[in-house]
Amino acid sequence: MIQLTENDFKQIASKGIAKEKVRNQIEIFKEGIPYVNLVKAAIVGKGISKFTVREQKSLIKKFEESNEQLSLLKFVPASGAASRMFKALFNFLDAYDPSEEKIEAYVNRTKDKDMEVFSKGYMHLPFYGLVQERIKGKASNKDEELYLFVKEMMSEDALNYGFYPKGLLPFHNYGDHTATPFEEHLKEASNYAKVGEKANLHFTISEQHMSMFRKEYSTINERLSRETKTVFNIGYSYQKASTDTIAVDMDNNPFRNKDGSLLFRPGGHGALIENLDEEEADIIFIKNIDNVVVPNAQEELTKNKKMLAGLLLKVQEKAFKYARKIEADELTADIMVEIKEFLENELNVRFIDKYSSFSLGDQIEILKDKINRPIRICGMVKNEGEPGGGPFWIRNSQNHVSLQIIESAQIDMSNDRQVEILNNSTHFNPVDLVCGVKNYKGEKYNLLNFVDPKQGFITKKTQEGRALKALELPGLWNGAMAFWNTIFVEVPLLTFNPVKTVNDLLKPTHQV
Repeated sequence: MIQLTENDFKQIASKGIAKEKVRNQIEIFKEGIPYVNLVKAAIVGKGISKFTVREQKSLIKKFEESNEQLSLLKFVPASGAASRMFKALFNFLDAYDPSEEKIEAYVNRTKDKDMEVFSKGYMHLPFYGLVQERIKGKASNKDEELYLFVKEMMSEDALNYGFYPKGLLPFHNYGDHTATPFEEHLKEASNYAKVGEKANLHFTISEQHMSMFRKEYSTINERLSRETKTVFNIGYSYQKASTDTIAVDMDNNPFRNKDGSLLFRPGGHGALIENLDEEEADIIFIKNIDNVVVPNAQEELTKNKKMLAGLLLKVQEKAFKYARKIEADELTADIMVEIKEFLENELNVRFIDKYSSFSLGDQIEILKDKINRPIRICGMVKNEGEPGGGPFWIRNSQNHVSLQIIESAQIDMSNDRQVEILNNSTHFNPVDLVCGVKNYKGEKYNLLNFVDPKQGFITKKTQEGRALKALELPGLWNGAMAFWNTIFVEVPLLTFNPVKTVNDLLKPTHQV
């Protein structure tokens, strides 16, 4: 039994964490988190739906005819810092001296392909003009100009882009102004998440960046509201301290800082299920902050968002009708078969083989449990080698099969059969979700009841030169939604346009 001191309990309480939660987390470290058991990849026709143009138009119409009666919300995880985007540039500043070598020699010496791409294309960056204005007349040659350009971008006493939240970096150049992902998400919301003239958005951000987001909004609000004829209602929240997880040493004892206190670490984006649970709307659109498009792709993106939302309304209608019948005890044998077929064919629910041998009462309870769950419609794009989670059928320890978004870190790469299933996958998850979080009475589900704690991650880290193990909570669209009813739908690749490195901003898809 792990011994915790009185001071430990005070520290735990100050973070708003229950003692039992800490003990449970230590037990997870001891037991380890098992790999998921892949049954097969979800593909079109077998776990992924693909709609004809006519079907898409019908779903879009359904959403457009209903949305004035609905409350809509766009939920954007936006706490990511931009520092990872600029890894190659930080390395460059550390290792390059323009008075000693040419850029070409640096690239050959370091084999830094990212810096080679950057050096050839940086004049197409959205903030090129701004940086050039600041370094004008200071460089004696092109190599020195590039060095000063990067230094002006990254230095703490200059633009300091490495410190910025990713959501507030200039991403797109419109000539008379540059637009951040934050602004592009507001524009997007005005196209598909607006009721009347009002669009509601919620951004999860880091507390240290709050003033920066507020300042950006005050700068763009008047222009954007006029352009989009939209009143924006924006909420913000932070990842809660109570979702931090305890770290342990390599023997699974609580890791202690030099002052003897316990080390807690942020629980990853899975912690945001608590932020999402505090929001209330009939339809919630979820999309990452760095995934935005330029105007020529906006129409296609809007169409697909409306299509996913129309599908949610269509299946919800049926689910609510059946939930009412169960509640009112209006079930015949035929209706029970109908409900089971709806769950299997439209909500991808799987029943264990023994279901047919259960008593009538038990069968009704199972149908009631399976129909009364939040629903997520997840866009899936064809896999073209991008990293990220994918859609799979998995079997859990209770022998239940379900559709899930699985990350490669959850898969046993030493198991040839599991790797074969992974290699058979055709699509991946671009984080494009439309969620229904209310039951047939209009009451919001408690989303924390639908998390699978067994889908977290244990990672190895170091602190002050000492090895430790850290626990990441089940990801927001992975294990945190494991027990939702799930529908995967193929959407066009152009709706997925993330910026993971600064060079992604040089792609044609980010040129206005």
